[in-house]
Amino acid sequence: MKQDMIVILDLGSTENTTIARQIRDLGVYSEIHPHDITPDELKALDNVKGIVINGGENRIVDGVAIDVNPAIYDCGYPIIAIDHEPAKCEKKYADMPSEADIKSFLFDTCKAEANWNMKNFIDDQVEIIRRQVGDKKVLLALSGGVDSSVVAALLIKAIGKQLVCVHVNHGLMRKNESESVVEIFRNKLDANLVYVDATDRFLGKLEGVADPEEKRKIIGGEFIRVFEEEARKLEGIDFLGQGTIYPDIIESGTKTAKCVKSHHNVGGLPEDLQFALVEPLAQLFKDEVRACGVELGLPAEMVYRQPFPGPGLGVRCLGAITRERLEALRESDAILRDEFAKAGLDKTVWQYFTVVPDFKAVGVRDNARSMGYMCVIRAVNTIDAMTATIERIDYDILEKIADRITAEVPSINRVVYEITKKPVATIEFE
Repeated sequence: MKQDMIVILDLGSTENTTIARQIRDLGVYSEIHPHDITPDELKALDNVKGIVINGGENRIVDGVAIDVNPAIYDCGYPIIAIDHEPAKCEKKYADMPSEADIKSFLFDTCKAEANWNMKNFIDDQVEIIRRQVGDKKVLLALSGGVDSSVVAALLIKAIGKQLVCVHVNHGLMRKNESESVVEIFRNKLDANLVYVDATDRFLGKLEGVADPEEKRKIIGGEFIRVFEEEARKLEGIDFLGQGTIYPDIIESGTKTAKCVKSHHNVGGLPEDLQFALVEPLAQLFKDEVRACGVELGLPAEMVYRQPFPGPGLGVRCLGAITRERLEALRESDAILRDEFAKAGLDKTVWQYFTVVPDFKAVGVRDNARSMGYMCVIRAVNTIDAMTATIERIDYDILEKIADRITAEVPSINRVVYEITKKPVATIEFE
């Protein structure tokens, strides 16, 4: 069943995702598109019922005030405008409209149906995937994280054994994570899984590289190279499945918003990519990805698994990666996760992890001066990963975690708790 859609035209607002979520929460699908979309591009979208022109503080680009294509007003769609003065529209709002106003626009003006739900989304994506892939095969990077797991389940539902899952151990995984991926997907879910240990290869490429963007692009590029090599061993591989989600695309920059960071699924792909992409989650926010996983029947421990970036511990081992700091990071992260589970925080905190910066501080160990690394703990709560608040952890719990880390990880002699919200910080440090 094709879902009705409301198109949000980005005219420089920082609230595009807010109104997109409000519309989806009311049961109507919404997508954010660039301000200069053409009438033909607009009409090519399925089941458009109305348009929201969303203006804002980033409307001035290169000294010029941007505007929508004037022909959009003559396409026959109901239009409302926020912080903008268009020539023709149903209603103009100086600020974000109320829920009652949005409801009225959706259901009274646009006559949209509240048919946005995961069952309909999955049915649509299965049809789209089958039409795109045909009788070919799809190669999927299966990290075992939420996004790749849901993509795997969706692709299996759509094309079954035409999916080939590849798990690459790039040496930047959390403690025992690769072993867990193999156990769950190969042994329990009977997935067609290829396991590749490329630890030395990745760490060799990353040696001496301190720039976060460069690290992400090296990791993303090397991932694709590994997949290309695996694909040469197989027949009929024409597509690459990816767990790109909506915040990845938005944060990688738009015409009216600067790049926050390049995601390995968006900004790090090589120009000579040999596969066409299959990205069935590209329009979902993080909580919607989890809802999709539940609808697909994935186990709760997989759907609600800790979010983990594609570059893995590579963006938490700050600066140029060394094996010593990487191992300290891996062990401290395992201790944090263990203690959060014991305290029940794993069920209430959205994401928590440790970070190890690339400098040492003086401390005392065995009654002698000792230089050691600092461990930073971050714990945040969010709905859609676009904004995040910090978790207020009890000091007794923090002290226990600090004692364990400094006792069990000899190269770490300081533990700190980071308390900055997003924005101004991002969830990850790099």
